[in-house]
Amino acid sequence: MSKHTKPYEDKMKKSLDSLDIELNTIRVGRANPHVLDKISVNYFGADTPLNQVGNISVPDPRMLVIQPWDSSLLKHIEKAIQASDLGINPTNDGKVIRLVFPELTEERRKQLSKEVKKKGEDFKIAVRNIRRDGMDLFKKMQKKSELTEDELEQLETEMQKLTDKHILEVEKRLDAKSKEIMSI
Repeated sequence: MSKHTKPYEDKMKKSLDSLDIELNTIRVGRANPHVLDKISVNYFGADTPLNQVGNISVPDPRMLVIQPWDSSLLKHIEKAIQASDLGINPTNDGKVIRLVFPELTEERRKQLSKEVKKKGEDFKIAVRNIRRDGMDLFKKMQKKSELTEDELEQLETEMQKLTDKHILEVEKRLDAKSKEIMSI
């Protein structure tokens, strides 16, 4: 790998990290604290992620328990969860909030699987856009005589190999998530 392709490989790796974060927020029938990652509450005038205002635990495979450090936040947390696209009604006992995850129906599993594929396509496009940006820069450098024709060809080959590698990684992660969703 050359110094010219290194920044583009780093961008592709960051895209994979973002994909992992996106996939972790998709609930698959069992409780996973990451489904709450995109939910935040107003805490002293600032939008604060749920995991920074209390403890989130998984007492059993289909339940999350949120125990805020400040009990005055219970109502705010409850409203934030209801306003989210999580699709679960929280129960508030005055001390903690419980989220019980129902079993996913076959139809919902298929719908989630389609969502995963859509997210995957978006990330494949992002990786290809990174490749295109690199290729464009290399061609400009060659026109300015900063690269020889052979160096340009070598960089283009390197960029294509990087792209193929990262597209394959996206597909592996999508397959794993789809299998997780479809398994009962």
